[in-house]
Amino acid sequence: MSFVGKPRRFARLLYLLASFCGITSYLTLPRVAIGQDLHIEHVTIVSPQWIAPLTDVDVEVHDGRIVSISPGEPSRSSNTGTKAVVIDGRGLYLTPGLIDSHVHLGAVQGMREDQEVRHPDIALAAREQFPRSYLLYGFTSLVDLISTPEQMARWKNHSLVPDTFFCGGAALMDGYPMGGPKPQRYKDWPYMLIEPGVEAPPGIDREQHTPTAVVARMKADGAICVKTFYERGDTKDAPVPKLETIRELVRAAHLAGLPVILHASTAEAQHFGLEAGVDILAHGLWTWQDDLPVTGGSTEITPAVKQLLDRGIALNVAWQPTIRTLYGSRDLFNTSFLANPQLARAVPACLLTWYATPEGQWFHDLLMQILPEEHVIEFPKGEDPKATERRVNEKTIAPIERDEHATAYLAAHGGRLLFGTDTPGAPSYAQPPGLNGWFEVQELADAGVTPAQIFRMATLSNAQAFHLDREIGTVEVGKRANLLLLREDPTRTIRAYSEIVKVILDGRALDPADLAANRLH
Repeated sequence: MSFVGKPRRFARLLYLLASFCGITSYLTLPRVAIGQDLHIEHVTIVSPQWIAPLTDVDVEVHDGRIVSISPGEPSRSSNTGTKAVVIDGRGLYLTPGLIDSHVHLGAVQGMREDQEVRHPDIALAAREQFPRSYLLYGFTSLVDLISTPEQMARWKNHSLVPDTFFCGGAALMDGYPMGGPKPQRYKDWPYMLIEPGVEAPPGIDREQHTPTAVVARMKADGAICVKTFYERGDTKDAPVPKLETIRELVRAAHLAGLPVILHASTAEAQHFGLEAGVDILAHGLWTWQDDLPVTGGSTEITPAVKQLLDRGIALNVAWQPTIRTLYGSRDLFNTSFLANPQLARAVPACLLTWYATPEGQWFHDLLMQILPEEHVIEFPKGEDPKATERRVNEKTIAPIERDEHATAYLAAHGGRLLFGTDTPGAPSYAQPPGLNGWFEVQELADAGVTPAQIFRMATLSNAQAFHLDREIGTVEVGKRANLLLLREDPTRTIRAYSEIVKVILDGRALDPADLAANRLH
C-alpha cells in the first residue's frame, strides 16, 4: 500500500499505531533545540579526574558543550537571557553521564526478525522506547561492539538517542558468533576475517578480509574500535583464530588509532588475548580452564587464575566483567521476572505482554531443547516451573561466582575495570535496556567493587579506553554536556543512580519521568 500523496492519512495511521502500543507521546514530545543555553547554579560537581567534589559552583552550557565552571554567585538568572534554561542545583550533584561500553542495538530484544514483521506495532514501540530507556537510567553514551553504519543509522533515527558509537565485528569466517545459513551469514558479517590457506566463499574477495583490509574498512565506515572473538563454544569444536592473525589485527588497528576488544570468557581465551596484545577483554572469567564445565567446579581463584589476572594488571589490559550476561539466559527461567514492576519503566506495555505469550517465550523454549543436548542442564518432562527455576539457579551459580571473584580480585589489586552490560548478550528479554545497567551496578557492588570504582568504570575509564576522553567522561570546560543531576554522591553510594533528577544530553535537560515507558500520556 502506497502512502505517496497521502501524508495526512499516513500521519493518522501512525498515530493510531502509536496509540495502540501507548507511544503517542513519542510523536508529541517537545524537543529542546541544541544550542539553547543551560545554566546550573550552586551545584556540587563530582567528576572522576578530581579527588574531592567541587562545591557550590555554577556551570554554563552553550551549543551542547560546557563553556564555564565558576564559583557560585547569589543569582545569575537575571543575566541568562530569555532562551536560557536555569536549574537550581542546591543540594544536588552534577556528574558525567554514564557510558555503557558493551551493548548490541540491532534487534528488538527478545524478538526475531520474522516476529518484528508480524508485530510491527510492538516493534515500533520498542525501537522508539529503548533509546529513552538507556537515558532513563543515566546512560548518555553507548558503544555497540558489533555493528555497521546501516544498523547505526537505524538506531539513531529517533527523536532522542544517547550518543552512540560502534565497533566492527571481526569474526573468524564460520567461527563464533557467525551463524545462520550460508551465504547470508557472510553478508551479515562484512568485516569477517579469512585466514591464509582458507578458501573464500564464492563471490567474496579474500584480499578484502585480511586483518589490514578489515580494519581499513571499519575505519572508513566510522567505527571507533575493533571487536574480535576467541570462543570454542560449549561443544569445543568452534574454530578459533590463529595468534598471528589477531596480532596482525591489533597492529593494523593500532596504526589506525582503534582499540581492539576480544570476546574472551575462558582462561584459555584471556591468555590468548594477552599474548595477542589486545586492549580490552570482554567478559569475566566464567571458566578457569578448558576442561572445567561451565556449570560446575571450583569458584575460588586458583593460583593459575591469579597469575593470569596479575599479568593482565601488569599489562594494563582493560577488563569488562559483564556479570549480567549470564542472567540473560538464567532469568528466562525466573517465574517472577516479567512481574518485576521496574520493567514497566523500561519496556513498552505491549512488548511486556507479548513476552508472556507462547510466541514471546520462543527463546526460553529453545534453551529447553539446546541445554540438555549440550549436557548443561536437564529438564525433566512435566517439571514444575518453580522447580526448574531452582535447578537453573543452582547450575548457573558457579560461573557467576567465578566472574564475581575475578572482578573483586581486579578491583582490589588495581585492575583496569570497564563498565559494560552486554545488553543483550542473547536474544533474551531478561536484559532490558537501561535497566540492565542498573542491575549490573548492583551486581558489581555485590561482588565487592566500591561505588567510587563503579563510577570511574562507567565514566572516565570507559572514555579513555575507547579514545573518547577528549569529549566525554568528565565534567570539564570544552567537553560535551552529557551529564547527570543526582540527589546523592555516586562515589559514596550506588543508590545515587536510582534517584536521577535530570539527564542532560548534549546540553538538553531531560526529566526522567518523560523518558519512562509507562509515563502518563
